[in-house]
Amino acid sequence: MTDTPWFVYLLRCADGSLYAGITTDLDRRLAEHNAGTGAKYTRARRPVALAWAEPAADRAGASRREYAVRKSARAAKERLVAAFQASSTSSEQAVSRPATPARR
Repeated sequence: MTDTPWFVYLLRCADGSLYAGITTDLDRRLAEHNAGTGAKYTRARRPVALAWAEPAADRAGASRREYAVRKSARAAKERLVAAFQASSTSSEQAVSRPATPARR
């Protein structure tokens, strides 16, 4: 068993769409997406911003959660994002993240 933490995340793309993925390093992965070396989907939709993230116990758990998030309705994803942003702004320990682009 590995000690590396896994995360499930949603990115808000410049066109307002949401992209789901998993990683062990959120900052590195966000930088990869914005550099154009991340997923093919996000290359044409830059810049992207972290909209939601959740830790997972292991890679398998992260993959299962990512699948569930991808299959959920857009409204459910937006609720995850809203709750994450509310908890991030209310916490003094919140990490500063780029603002999400306006949705059209």
